[in-house]
Amino acid sequence: MLWNPLVYEGLFSHSCNQSSMTVRKGKKLTISIQEHMAIDVCPGPIRPIRQISAYFPRLSPTGEPISPNPAASPLALSPGSGASGVGSSAFLSPLQAGARGGGGTLSAASSVDTSVDIHSSDSDDCTALGTLEFELRYERATSSLHCTIIRAKGLKPMDFNGLADPYVKLHLLPGASKANKLKTKTVRNSLNPVWNETLTYIGITEEDMHRKTLRLSVCDEDKLTHNEFIGESRVALRRVKPDQTKRFYTCLEHPPPLPSPTAMGAALRGISCYLREWENEQLHSLEERGRLLLSLQFLPPPEEGEGDGHRGGLWVGVQRCAHLAAMDVNGFSDPYVKTYLKPDVQKKSKHKTAVIKKTLNPEFNEEFFYEISLSELVSKTLEVTVWDYDLGRSNDFIGGVCLSCHSQGDALRHWMDCLRNKGQKVERWHVLTNELPQSTCQE
Repeated sequence: MLWNPLVYEGLFSHSCNQSSMTVRKGKKLTISIQEHMAIDVCPGPIRPIRQISAYFPRLSPTGEPISPNPAASPLALSPGSGASGVGSSAFLSPLQAGARGGGGTLSAASSVDTSVDIHSSDSDDCTALGTLEFELRYERATSSLHCTIIRAKGLKPMDFNGLADPYVKLHLLPGASKANKLKTKTVRNSLNPVWNETLTYIGITEEDMHRKTLRLSVCDEDKLTHNEFIGESRVALRRVKPDQTKRFYTCLEHPPPLPSPTAMGAALRGISCYLREWENEQLHSLEERGRLLLSLQFLPPPEEGEGDGHRGGLWVGVQRCAHLAAMDVNGFSDPYVKTYLKPDVQKKSKHKTAVIKKTLNPEFNEEFFYEISLSELVSKTLEVTVWDYDLGRSNDFIGGVCLSCHSQGDALRHWMDCLRNKGQKVERWHVLTNELPQSTCQE
């Protein structure tokens, strides 16, 4: 018997006299289970429930049931006591007995067996929403970002059958739009889908890798109703080193809450300031409409007696576009590119490529030549715009970029590299934005 108040009456009468505690004669000493555990277990880290069960009788290694001596059982339960014998050694206590007055010590085996990993607060989302495994690789030579979606595990059931039809879609932040959205195939009726599918972003510059964030959203596809969101994971692209593959194991999370004016403070002045800043940010934010691969080459004038009499000039090569915005109802565009060397108003300062039908990733591979000296080119601005051709009505502006000595970022670097490296062709990807240059007019 593990607990008998009659057995403990004589045991505690001696200890109570030493500690100035008195118990009336003839009264039975009763101790609650909470007091028993407080006496019996020394202070320390909380042990798992499976270790508490070690206090109860078990079978011996020979297969015979252990019948501890009732008189010795209470002593065996107290690791601080010096009792020995069958009762104390037969119980598989996580506390080693035998140390007098020390309250017991932890055994090495018990510290290993009871180790429990404590996860962060995200563990709740991991359990409820699932996990996602994927790889990222950035190739500097081709300005390409490869995202391989490997698998997901433990996704949240979204359908009536307790399963889901998951797929993954990618967005680049900031500037998320349909132009930079990529999507995997859909895996039917699975909470542990395996894709092993690689999605590639073309025209990703090193500046993008430092300031962009990749959002991976796992959604459930429904044919009759709208698709449902399961969870997402966000990765800062600066964590990916060029020309190296990095694998990620992430927990799916709920999307971050939208900022609300009330969260900025209760003061009316604080709310109005927040709203004013938010409106200004929305006005100045530009939507990305795709990428453009452009090549520039300045040819110096030939020396006397050589060449055909040209005084040199600028070669502009329109190579290709990627991830253009869809301007037509069929989900595509009919793009073409126009170049304009400003502020010249003559017709020879404007060129236009051919129209590529029904595509968001056209390849043009066309070059245009502007006869101009280097001293004149320094003060010029090259305006490159992409348009969607529409028969019978005005063409739609997709996006554009301006290159000059007054530009910023990649546009400025590309322009300066062209002026400094005479005779060399310099290629660079550029981000197309929805801002229409004032001097640009539709045809």
